Amino acid sequence: MGTIQVQLFTTVDNAVGAPMWTMDYPFTDEMGAAIGQLTTGSATAILLGRTTWEESGPAWSGRDMADDPGAPFFNETAKYVVSGSRTEVDGWNNSTLLGAYDADAIRRFKDGVDGGIYVFGSTTLVRALLDDGLVDELHLFVYPVALGEGPTLFGPGTPKRAMTLKSAQSFDNGVVHLAYAPNPGTPGA
Repeated sequence: MGTIQVQLFTTVDNAVGAPMWTMDYPFTDEMGAAIGQLTTGSATAILLGRTTWEESGPAWSGRDMADDPGAPFFNETAKYVVSGSRTEVDGWNNSTLLGAYDADAIRRFKDGVDGGIYVFGSTTLVRALLDDGLVDELHLFVYPVALGEGPTLFGPGTPKRAMTLKSAQSFDNGVVHLAYAPNPGTPGA
């Protein structure tokens, strides 16, 4: 059975939109190692929402190891796309359409994967996965900036969600990696 490991870049005020604000904080080797542990270290599949798949495919498919050490993972790993509006997922190799979000279908998918299932971006999908208790690990890379606007992971009306801190790591650029496990038995878990 697979484990769903979500990785998101966020601000101190919970903004998760297009992370252009990350450019002000140089990516460090330690951050690369932490993300590498989630990707090449444990993931055997990538689960994506439609928008993240559409935006990431063109960005990653033209890269190779010389451009970015993460390129082989993103281009060669099997990608599964959750979308109710797409009828195909051509254009980024190793992509499979799962169809519209359905918690039971995601549970079956998760049961059929041996290893980690990496999710990045895909905020709408992540919210649904959290609501249905399907996230095993939530990895937030919190940037030391507040935007005061934009989409957030936990917005108004989000039910209370207890989580257990698994680890915390700070980087020289001011970013903090917080790894959480949602607590079973709480709403959404």
